[in-house]
Amino acid sequence: MSTRLDRGYYWFLIPGVVLFMIFVVAPFIMNFYLSFTRWSGVRTPEFIGLKNYLRAVSDLNFWLSLKNNVVIIIVLTTIPTIISLFLAVFLFQYVADKAGKTTANIFKAGFYLPQIIPAAIIGVIWKWIFQPNWGALNFILKKIKLENLTQNWLGDPGYALGAVLVVMIWFQIGYPLVIFISALQRIDPQIYESARVDGAKGLRIFFSITLPLISPEFYVVILTTIIYSLKIFGPIFVLTRGGPGNATTVASYFSYKNFFEFSNVGYGATMSTIISLIIMIITIFYIKLQRLSIEGE
Repeated sequence: MSTRLDRGYYWFLIPGVVLFMIFVVAPFIMNFYLSFTRWSGVRTPEFIGLKNYLRAVSDLNFWLSLKNNVVIIIVLTTIPTIISLFLAVFLFQYVADKAGKTTANIFKAGFYLPQIIPAAIIGVIWKWIFQPNWGALNFILKKIKLENLTQNWLGDPGYALGAVLVVMIWFQIGYPLVIFISALQRIDPQIYESARVDGAKGLRIFFSITLPLISPEFYVVILTTIIYSLKIFGPIFVLTRGGPGNATTVASYFSYKNFFEFSNVGYGATMSTIISLIIMIITIFYIKLQRLSIEGE
């Protein structure tokens, strides 16, 4: 039965709904309309139908940017997630027991720190590290007698995307780490005690108990990381500007270049719309897949 409290909460949703309509829905609709136009940013947009979308289908630079996005998705949804999962278990089940929760929280805060540092600052610091002449990375390689490994990390098409991925892996570890630790905290300790009494140890406990019980958080991490990888812009902009050539160009930066460098707002809006549609499709598919897996259990 509904109560007076249940009937009153709708009013509190109005501010959020209004802001969502103004800052999310309205810009998306405007962007969607502009994707059907030819417009330089001034005067009146010229409606041209599906020409921008047909152009995108045959645009090799656009497909290259999507290819780079796919590489980023594969790397960021695997390496940081696996590293942070084992770090979370190590901090929660070992460091917290041996050195105390305060020490574990200090390490957790340290791993999460990159998440709250602005992308511009992170980019500047890592550009110093990767600088070919006086950067820290090449300096260390020279000091340990590995001069043959020194490279122009951000200026060589063969290494630029890999260097950006190293930065993104370092940046991304803290986010799933915090989520996995929160997931571990909700697991009843008696489950582990019962498993140990039955003779389960180490990896057996991890794969048979821990991993299945934190699977909801695992799904959240994977989905949000995929969306983040598709929208990634800041690190690319600061570190490489999509270069050298198009070696590190991603779809969002390709859209930005058409918007602000080429003054081709209509085509840039097309890129943004395509990215948004891809994110929607992946999200819907992933949520359905998650529901099927849960129902199967």
